[in-house]
Amino acid sequence: MVPPTASNYYHVLVGEEEIRTRIESLADEILAMPYRPDMAAVVLAGAFVFAADLLRALARKGLSLPCEFLWLSSYGAGRSGAEEVTVRAGAGAAVKGRHVLVMDDICDSGSTLAKACALLRAAGAQSIATAVAVERGRSDAVMTTDFAAFRGLEGFLVGYGLDDAGGARGLPFIARVD
Repeated sequence: MVPPTASNYYHVLVGEEEIRTRIESLADEILAMPYRPDMAAVVLAGAFVFAADLLRALARKGLSLPCEFLWLSSYGAGRSGAEEVTVRAGAGAAVKGRHVLVMDDICDSGSTLAKACALLRAAGAQSIATAVAVERGRSDAVMTTDFAAFRGLEGFLVGYGLDDAGGARGLPFIARVD
């Protein structure tokens, strides 16, 4: 079997260079906040690619953030989000009193991001801002984000951390599965 490529399985919506450029400008937007975050909280597993790029972009601009990791799941092996968000690992004491920047791969219904923020508030975060690679912009979302690299992308998305039952996270672009 030939592995799927961009040309035979995916419709590329955002290319590698566009992602790189947008992440640099997103870092500038975050740095323009009234207060600077002093910790990042990365939602695993999907956000690791986006978070790594954004953390490096922020560091190049003078803001190097320590990281806390939350492991939350709402999709499992399917292609639609579950109503219940599963907490595999929550926030630790390191966030207490901190200005936390939560990083996630996608804000679809907003349930996973809302759960991450609730966990961080319960752990004592002083303030929370959110940044995602993709925000769908659904009218029924339980929350919206403070920062999004890309908004309004439609379809089942893969690449740049977004997965299809665990696969396709490492693709260097964001694509819709055809």
